[in-house]
Order: sequence, then structure tokens, then C-alpha cells
Amino acid sequence: MPRDEEYSYAHNRYLLLLSLLFALEFTLLAFSPYDRHDWLLENVLVLLAVLFFATTYKTFPLSRISLTLIFLFLYLHEVGAHYTYAEVPYEAWGQSLFGISLNGLFGWERNNFDRVVHFLYGLLLAYPLREFFLRVVDVKGFWGYFFPLLVTMASSMLYELVEWGAAVYFGGELGMAYLGTQGDVWDAHKDMLFATIGALLAMLLTAAINAALQKDFGREWMHSFRVKHKLPLGENVLMRLWRQRRRK
Repeated sequence: MPRDEEYSYAHNRYLLLLSLLFALEFTLLAFSPYDRHDWLLENVLVLLAVLFFATTYKTFPLSRISLTLIFLFLYLHEVGAHYTYAEVPYEAWGQSLFGISLNGLFGWERNNFDRVVHFLYGLLLAYPLREFFLRVVDVKGFWGYFFPLLVTMASSMLYELVEWGAAVYFGGELGMAYLGTQGDVWDAHKDMLFATIGALLAMLLTAAINAALQKDFGREWMHSFRVKHKLPLGENVLMRLWRQRRRK
């Protein structure tokens, strides 16, 4: 078997394994969720993500590292969707499995499962975003680390706006369960901050690994700051295109 076909076969097997594991978890946690309506709301974006990956996995196959990171995030999200994020019983799990209070260990005064998942959103998904920017946008050097951080920040903000809009639209207990502020007026700001910290750590770690392994890391980094087009790309370009169109 040629090397490319062998890699593709192994890659598809790994993707199938992750898909089956996620389907199993999704099915099990779909039974008797804490709040069925909140579970449905939480899984709208998951359904869209699954449809996106199902339609693009052939034309844009992600690395196994990216697939694993995405799977871990979706796995944790399904736990939050089953219990609602504010009611995930991690405190009881900690007491049962290890005999310790996680809230007491970290000095938490609220259920912080949602905050942890926001942090992991940045930590786990920044690398797949970097893979997209490298392979599609063809960024180099500094920008291959900076743009995933920016997209994480922007998407985190957008999600908070979606949460706010849904809470206002549905109102009542469903709106509050979906919003999950637990009485913290700065909840959205803190969620965005933790997602940003997670993505920053992911990119710093990736940069450190690449700096150690990539011989031309410094040269590529410096080259990414150089001006690639000497002339401005504003009105001059528009005028040139307009002249070309008139000649035709």
C-alpha cells in the first residue's frame, strides 16, 4: 500500500473511532438530561459542527492532533449539556472518587465547570484553528499564532452574545439555565478572559515546541513582519482595476 494511502486509511480509522465514541457519549447523555430544553439549545451548535466536519473531512482532513482536541472539547460540552453547566456534579464526583472537595481545593465559591470549559475552549481549539490558518490562509511566522488567538477571542465574544440573545428570547428558567451566570454580573467577561488565556497558553506552547524543532523558526518569524507589497493596496488598486475595466 502506498504511503499516502496507508496514512489516509489510518487517519480515517482514527476519525471513525472518535466519531463512534462521540456518538456513544451523545446517545447516553441524551437520556434524561437535567433540562431537556436547555439540552436542545446547547446542542444546536454541536449539530452544526458535526454537519460541518461531516461535509469537509474529505476535502480538508484535519490532523489527528486537531481531531483529538476537538473531540475532547465536544466530549466535555456534552457533559455540560446533560446536566446544564451550572449543575454539573463535579464536586460529588471528586468526593466519591478521590475524597476531596474540588471547590475547596481551588478556593471556588460557585460551580465553575462552565469556566473550566471556556478555558478549555481556547486551550483545545486554538491548535485546530492554527492548522486552518496554515493550510488555507497560508500564514507564516507570528501570524500563525496570533490569528488563532484572535479568532478564539472573537468567537468567544460571539458565543456570549448568542447566549445573551437566547436568554432574552426564551426568558424564564430556560433562559437562565442556558445563560448560566449563577448571579455573577461579570460572568460573560470572565468566560471570554478564560477562553483567551487558554488559547494564549496553547499558542505559546506550540511556539515553544516549534522553536525547539524547527531550524528556520526565527527566520520565518522575522520574515512574517516584513512588508510583502511595497505599494498601498487601497485607492491605487481600485483605480488600476477601474482603468483595466474601461479598456475592455
